[in-house]
Amino acid sequence: MLTPETRTTFATLLDAAALRPQDNDAPAIIFVRSNAAPITVTRADFQARAQAYAAGLTRLGVRAGELVIIAHTQNLESIYAFWGALLMGAIPAMFPTLTEKLDPQIYMRNMNELALRSGVRLIFTSDDFAPQMAAIAPCPVVGSSELGGLTAAAGDQDFRPHQPAPDAIAFLQHSSGTTGLQKGVALSHRAVLNQLANYARAIDLRPDDVIVSWLPLYHDMGLIAGFMQPLVQGIPLVLMSPFDWVRHPALLFRAIHEHGGTLAWLPNFAYNHLARRVRQRDMAGLRLDGMRMFINCSEPVRSDSHTLFLQRFAAAGVRPEMLAVSYAMAENTFAVTQTPPGQPPRQDVVDRRALEEAGRAAPAANGHSTRTLVSCGPPIPNTRAQVVDEKGSPLPERHVGEIAIRSDCMLTGYYKRPDLQPFSHGWYLTGDMGYMADGEIYIVGRKKDLIINAGKNVYPQDIEAIVNEVAGVHPGRAVVFGVPDQREGTELIAVVAEVETEDATERKAIAKAMRQLVARESAVTLSYVTLVGPKWLIKTSSGKIARAANRAKWLAEQ
Repeated sequence: MLTPETRTTFATLLDAAALRPQDNDAPAIIFVRSNAAPITVTRADFQARAQAYAAGLTRLGVRAGELVIIAHTQNLESIYAFWGALLMGAIPAMFPTLTEKLDPQIYMRNMNELALRSGVRLIFTSDDFAPQMAAIAPCPVVGSSELGGLTAAAGDQDFRPHQPAPDAIAFLQHSSGTTGLQKGVALSHRAVLNQLANYARAIDLRPDDVIVSWLPLYHDMGLIAGFMQPLVQGIPLVLMSPFDWVRHPALLFRAIHEHGGTLAWLPNFAYNHLARRVRQRDMAGLRLDGMRMFINCSEPVRSDSHTLFLQRFAAAGVRPEMLAVSYAMAENTFAVTQTPPGQPPRQDVVDRRALEEAGRAAPAANGHSTRTLVSCGPPIPNTRAQVVDEKGSPLPERHVGEIAIRSDCMLTGYYKRPDLQPFSHGWYLTGDMGYMADGEIYIVGRKKDLIINAGKNVYPQDIEAIVNEVAGVHPGRAVVFGVPDQREGTELIAVVAEVETEDATERKAIAKAMRQLVARESAVTLSYVTLVGPKWLIKTSSGKIARAANRAKWLAEQ
């Protein structure tokens, strides 16, 4: 397996175990579905299909070093296209396809800007979306039928394996968002392999592990932890469509039970979604005892989400030490930190006033308002982290500042964006605010989202968590942001929340309850409360609430 000790035996991602001739009958991918039997793809099948897609892309005129966007429904086609592009030396990048949660105009505009700025050679998408995309894209667009036909017709003579240099760009990861799609994180073969090796050590990856994932492949958590890691390491990947999982959340647990799953990565909202949406009858006969870790990643981690998940599924075998945390970002390929296996993440109960007014994570005092923060764990091997002030100077423990990192698995740069320089004196400034305590990282919020209200630092996700507890508010459909007020000389706090009711009296009661609960639990006063109907809020491509876009939309309507 790929570990820090065996790292020198891997030169590029084409040395992945799933591409090697040994153990050709071993499963590479088991693609599970809610309404049909699973599809098992052996290593031999995987190699043949990836080579066929490499040949198909070659027949379309794609050459080594050219950028290929895969904006396709997550299925085996998109997987073969990604690895086919790697095999023939192109630079693949996974993208979300247009769904109902994305604004069509924003999506098309960003895709067009990306294709122009980055020099995209080809976009591969589904048949039903190809004509719409082709109408605006400044590059060729091919659908499943066209590329599939070329892969069927392609012979060995159409494919010449590429031999990339270790420092060549392997693929791009694009940050989720509504305006940032054109900023591609360029990752070399060397950086990705370093991350996989380091992270394998951090999670104590074993040959008998089985990774189960529903995560989208256009997100670093899904692409690296739930896709590259198992295929490079040669352990089985049990994969499902994220759309299938959202509709049938118990599908994850059934896959774990039936295929011996041991590792799964989840964003924080998924713990709540599973606890609330999985019915008792869905769990009949399912056991989760064999899981080593459910790893919380990509969103601020909430201890109440872990508690809810543990209480709901303890009878199925979930134990506290299974609930782990990782702090990760595309610029570091994936993981920065990780809870050590076999122990629950630490929780730090701090004085809320000291945190907000002095920027210090002081242990809570009796009678004071508190905030519970969940540790993200210590940095993984060969990754360093520090907390710095606005001048870039390191801060002592328990002082809040910006998280800065450096490692051997960082991005080469932002693809064809020389105007964006990611490093400052060798360190990458993450934009995340947090502190360190006993060698572990605690995240308190995003620097750009911070609201300064009457001298206090208010982190909007804290207020959103309170708002989401109010009866009548659609869970997870609230956004909080600051609004500068010249008369008051500070930022006022605004909340926009989606509610189902249209009754004016009921909405007034919800707004009143919201103001009272926020004031009681955080000592913060809401200056603006706007209740809207379903689908008002703008989301990012990964399903998160787009704070800046919603703030701009709200201001435009005032």
